[in-house]
Amino acid sequence: MTWSTREVAELAGTTVNTVRHYHQAGMLEQPERTSNGYKQYGPRHLVRLLQIRRLRDLDVPLAQIESMDFGGETPATALLAVDADLAASIKRLTRARAEIRAILDGTTATDVPSGFEHLAGRLSSSERALMLVMSQLYDESAMADMQKMVEAEAEDAGVEFDALPPDADDATRQELAEALAPQLAQNLIDYRWLLDPKAHLPKGSRVAQETLLETAVELFSESQLDVIARASVIATELAAESDTPTSDG
Repeated sequence: MTWSTREVAELAGTTVNTVRHYHQAGMLEQPERTSNGYKQYGPRHLVRLLQIRRLRDLDVPLAQIESMDFGGETPATALLAVDADLAASIKRLTRARAEIRAILDGTTATDVPSGFEHLAGRLSSSERALMLVMSQLYDESAMADMQKMVEAEAEDAGVEFDALPPDADDATRQELAEALAPQLAQNLIDYRWLLDPKAHLPKGSRVAQETLLETAVELFSESQLDVIARASVIATELAAESDTPTSDG
C-alpha cells in the first residue's frame, strides 16, 4: 500500500507543506517515485509522521525532534526538558490564577509589582506607578529591600507629601523635607547599596537614571520633586553623620 503526499499528510493529520518541511529538515526520508515522478509513501513514512506529530503535540521543539533517533527508544532527554518547561508553566499559571482570584475578590491590586500587593494601600497612585517602573530596572534583591522600606514606613507617612500643593511655599517644602529625611537616612544606613546601586541595575545605570527621572517628572509635581531633592540631601548628611566616630571628650 502506498500513498501520495496529500494522502499520507491527511492520514497523519498534517499538511502537505508540513510533510515537505520535514523532508527539507531531514526528519523524514524521501520516498520512492513512480516512473512518472509521483512520490509513493509507505507505512514507515506514515509511522514516522505520526511519531513526529505525537512529539509535536507534547510541545517537543522541532529542533530537538530533528536530532532524535526513532529506533524505538523514548527520546528521554528531550521529553525531560519539555517536562521541566511544563512544570514551570504550571507553577506560573497557578500563581497567576491565585493572583487573579485575589484581585477579583478585592484583596490585592494590579498596579503594584508582585510582592507589594499588601502595601498598595500605603502608596499613592503615583508611588505605585513608580514602583512598577522600578521593578523593571532593579533586580529582585533590590525590590525585596524596597518592599521592606515601604513596610518600615508609618502608614500615614506619605499623606502630607501626597497632599502637597504645586505652589507650596519654601518654608512648607523645607519642613516636609526635614520630616521625611530621617526615614530616608535610615534606609541609607540599612541598605548601603542605595548609595551605589549599579550592581542592582541589570539594564545599566544610565538607562535606570534616565527612566526614573522621566517617570518622576511625569508622576510628581514640581513642589514634590523639590521636597524629594531636599530630603535626599538631608538624609545623605544624616547617614554620613551616623558613620562619623564620636569622641568621649
